[in-house]
Amino acid sequence: MAATKLLTISIALAALSASAAAIGVVFWRRKTRADEEKIRELERSLKAALQNCGAERQGRIRAQQALRKVANSNDSNNSYPLTPIAITRSCFSTRNGTPRQPLVVPLAKACLVFDPTRVPAASLEGLEGYSHCWIIYVFHLNTDLDKLWKHPSRSKFKAKVRVPRLKGERMGVFATRSPHRPCPIGLTVAKVDIVDGNKVFISGVDLVDGTPVLDVKPYLPYCDSIPGAMVPDWVKADNMLAITSVSFSHDFSASLNHCWSRKMQKKKKTEISLYTSPTEFQNLIQQVLSWDIRSVSQRIRPHKTENSSMNNATLEDDDSQEEVHFSDDIVYHLILEGLDTSYKIDYDGNVHVEKIEPCTPN
Repeated sequence: MAATKLLTISIALAALSASAAAIGVVFWRRKTRADEEKIRELERSLKAALQNCGAERQGRIRAQQALRKVANSNDSNNSYPLTPIAITRSCFSTRNGTPRQPLVVPLAKACLVFDPTRVPAASLEGLEGYSHCWIIYVFHLNTDLDKLWKHPSRSKFKAKVRVPRLKGERMGVFATRSPHRPCPIGLTVAKVDIVDGNKVFISGVDLVDGTPVLDVKPYLPYCDSIPGAMVPDWVKADNMLAITSVSFSHDFSASLNHCWSRKMQKKKKTEISLYTSPTEFQNLIQQVLSWDIRSVSQRIRPHKTENSSMNNATLEDDDSQEEVHFSDDIVYHLILEGLDTSYKIDYDGNVHVEKIEPCTPN
């Protein structure tokens, strides 16, 4: 009897287990089908998203192509909407005296002041980690900018310019770094000193005060420095523009101290300080004048007046290549930080700095 009950219970348990297993299989199959359906739904959504993304990209590409077509059309005069993002506050008040190349005057300082409405200060984060940076800018003081708005047939743009290292001989503009170019865009490199908010303090500059800046990029030695790069022999002639010596008059330092004190007293809180002492400023003057900063015109043409007024002379203003001698009574002027330094150059190439005074208001 007991054996019969035990057998009945065993059979019931076996049936129950079989039923549970069957139910489990049904649920597993249902769950698998549900998961498969979810996977198929996600795949359809992903495919639709990719198609929409591709369509959007194609739309952007077509819009960009249309924009370039308009920009390159005759109606727009082949122009592009380039707007300066910063303005240069440089120690060089005028073009006269501004170095012809970067880094040749280490004490030449400037500050790039970025427009906060166009360039957030966060855009400059990380730039302080580089020793140098490239600066793309506009030659805004060119004397021939009006040619850019004329039709090429009437612009009479000169293909060759006078080169100081060649004593005024002409060279193709693209073989030089002359500012007188079909597109007045300049490229220079400078040492990064300090990044402060929307300001970047740099040195070794060849930029005049007020220069509009289009872009700033970090200098990368591993790709920007090219081992074995070659240049023509005339570019290597550094001594062509070197000055024999620079000397200061006995009362120059006293005059500079007086001018510096007055300058500091009148300085506004919003003005940018590039130099900390008269001594540093005098060293700047010496570094600038250690190179012959005179234009080609000033070096190959005689002067009939005592005071030189050719600060705005350009390398392509004259056609004369006649060698002449200068009288040592010609006075030249170098304007830095609003201070006018007058000097003379003798026949042997020695610079004699005479005095310094505030610039006379126009």
